[in-house]
Amino acid sequence: LGWKFYDADDYHPLENKKKMAEGIPLNDEDRIPWLCALHDILRREDASRQDTILACSALKKMYRRVLISGASAIESNQPEQPGQNPALKILFVHLDGPMDIIAGRLEKRRGHFMPPELLKSQFDTLEPPSAPENFITVSLEKSLPETVLEIESAILRG
Repeated sequence: LGWKFYDADDYHPLENKKKMAEGIPLNDEDRIPWLCALHDILRREDASRQDTILACSALKKMYRRVLISGASAIESNQPEQPGQNPALKILFVHLDGPMDIIAGRLEKRRGHFMPPELLKSQFDTLEPPSAPENFITVSLEKSLPETVLEIESAILRG
């Protein structure tokens, strides 16, 4: 697509990386500043009219609201008020699959700070996207080319 790509894991503060490396799951207090920083990146790219893909484990509905609206999403569940920065238009792609498939992929990953043992805590935290969120769900049981094609098609449909 020629879009800019960001991996959210590259933006975790050192404290978060250390915590995960020790097998300790992150909590909301750990994740919110990280998500706000990611929102700022997305806001900057949007302001420069740069289409962007962000790979991010936005596990909770609140986390996805922070990506869309920034810190203001934490204080209020209300829509943006006139005069405030408008919410970003984001299509969330929920990559859905059974724990054993994801665990197998994590086992093959080398040099990452999050050990596969934390996968269960992520499943426990997960709030799958639902209406009125702007999302698609793509099965991880499909081949990589099928997955990419499904995501590209959804993006191009708008």
